[in-house]
Amino acid sequence: MTGDPDTEASVRHRIAQARTIVVKVGSSSLTTSHGGLDPARLDALVDAIADRVDTGSNVVLVSSGAIAAGLAPLNLRRRPRDLATQQAAASVGQQQLAARYAGSFARHRVLVGQVLLTSDDVVRRAHYRNAQNTFARLLSFDRVVPVVNENDTVATAEIRFGDNDRLAALVAHLVGAEALVLLSDVDALYTGDPRLPESARIPFVPDARALVGIGIADSGSDVGTGGMASKLTSALTATGAGIPVLLAAAADAAQALRTDAPATAGATVRAVGTVFAPAARRTSARLFWLRHAADATGSVTLDAGAVRAVLERRKSLLPAGIIAVHGDFGAGDVIELIGPDGVVVARGFAGHDAGEVAGIRGRSLADVAEELRHPVVHADDLVRLTGSSAAPGGRPGPDRADDRRAEPSDEHIDPDTDRGTGAPDDEHPGSPR
Repeated sequence: MTGDPDTEASVRHRIAQARTIVVKVGSSSLTTSHGGLDPARLDALVDAIADRVDTGSNVVLVSSGAIAAGLAPLNLRRRPRDLATQQAAASVGQQQLAARYAGSFARHRVLVGQVLLTSDDVVRRAHYRNAQNTFARLLSFDRVVPVVNENDTVATAEIRFGDNDRLAALVAHLVGAEALVLLSDVDALYTGDPRLPESARIPFVPDARALVGIGIADSGSDVGTGGMASKLTSALTATGAGIPVLLAAAADAAQALRTDAPATAGATVRAVGTVFAPAARRTSARLFWLRHAADATGSVTLDAGAVRAVLERRKSLLPAGIIAVHGDFGAGDVIELIGPDGVVVARGFAGHDAGEVAGIRGRSLADVAEELRHPVVHADDLVRLTGSSAAPGGRPGPDRADDRRAEPSDEHIDPDTDRGTGAPDDEHPGSPR
């Protein structure tokens, strides 16, 4: 890959030529106004995906719609608010959704493999590896499309992804996808409310800075949970990891998934949606997991000098800069680094357990026992969460500084073993164990 900036045409070409692609579709794009599955919409989506499979691409479909599909059979007039009824609707709707996909893909001699995930499956490192292996094996077979959904039947409020937009970005990195296509009932990103005549379509987003000043409403449909803000967060999560993104209407799925995407303004193939340029290099799986998926088990509060050292000078966190310890974490656990103003500034793998940190906080390394003379969090074991463009909704945006430490874009590395470009494992006790 060259260092030249991406153009709209080059990003569309990369998406068109992607060997492995993740497609996400929302509930409102698969259901009727009454909440039941719409066979015509589902078949049209399947036709577009099957056409892409025919070209030799591997396609992973992240599909919402389980709860929505269960509304009509259970005589529910709208999406339930309470968790128990949501789970009941999902248990009924998931069966219908899976059966519909299996039957529709069978028309094209394509098999469906159902994969139901909770956030535990990407938060816990062992689960992450298992999920990665499952996807790799499914995609090794000919003409098999994994269909992914959040396991709404068992997911509780504490372990939910929140919406399938975030899930799609995580899955895209997990499977080593070369493109992510987000399909919804909105045909593109606009400068404002797309229903207003003064709002203009934005065909190309080169980086997060281009989104400054764009008015985004974060409301989903009656049957879904993800609004435009969640889609932008998903897009920025993926592009920050080096994955190009196309946001388009589900009705335009056939055009969005074509392999002959327009390269010039005069092309005969219609350019649909909005494309987002990827970061120059793919973030290593380990740092991506740390930033977007890992569950923090504790935190430490830093003084202002330590914040500057970590954020601006790319230094390791030493005990001298810590003023408070929170939670009961062990060495190797994920912890949050909090500034004196209470804002989380970074995440990292702890090099000490909570008891050790409490005993050495505020002290220089020279003043602690020899076996404790190593960073609380090594520079190679942390990601910054501030100092970069924030994604809509207040979530951390992609940190370009972290991309400098990323592995080459053609590698996909398990989070248990990836060491980035730092020193060997035995030099950094904060490495995942």
